[in-house]
Amino acid sequence: MALLEQINVDLKKAMLERDEVTRDTLRMIKSELLTLDNPDELAVLSRAVKSRRDSIKSYVEGGRQDLADKEQAEIEVVERYLPKQLGEDEAREAIAGIIEELGLSSKKDLGKVMKEVKARYPGQVDGRLASSIAGQLLG
Repeated sequence: MALLEQINVDLKKAMLERDEVTRDTLRMIKSELLTLDNPDELAVLSRAVKSRRDSIKSYVEGGRQDLADKEQAEIEVVERYLPKQLGEDEAREAIAGIIEELGLSSKKDLGKVMKEVKARYPGQVDGRLASSIAGQLLG
């Protein structure tokens, strides 16, 4: 089932269950997917999670835990549609394998490693985490 079809099914279910957080989050995601000409669905979802994480940080710093909790609940809804995220150990193992396979050894090769990580594990590894791990392994 295509992502948009799945979102429509889940949106109807959320409306029937009166699940406001899921309903509102899915409406926003659906709207963004429909307004873009050729949306990269994975990029749209990843951007949604990233922007909410940034908002959480701001809300916590501003003493608004209630809003941070709402953003966290929305992240949990969006993550249902993203591929399973690799844990730090899994990401480290995957990146080490890529570095070994490509025969890379210096910090100059960081871009090559990141490009390969994004190609092999789309949406499964956080960019900051991957960059940090690759920097440690290449350093």
